[in-house]
Amino acid sequence: MNKNSPVQSPCIKICELDSQTNICKGCLRTMNEISNWGFLTELEKLKIVEELPNRRFY
Repeated sequence: MNKNSPVQSPCIKICELDSQTNICKGCLRTMNEISNWGFLTELEKLKIVEELPNRRFY
């Protein structure tokens, strides 16, 4: 990802929260991250996107 370009939402239109973690099974964001996405800075978005692979369900 080019750090100078706008960070795109990781949403893949599979919107279902895991009942134990409260993390979306599609995009792996928390409800707070999802609802505040439009208000976050590009740096905040980038930090979230870079963290998502560590949230994968196994």
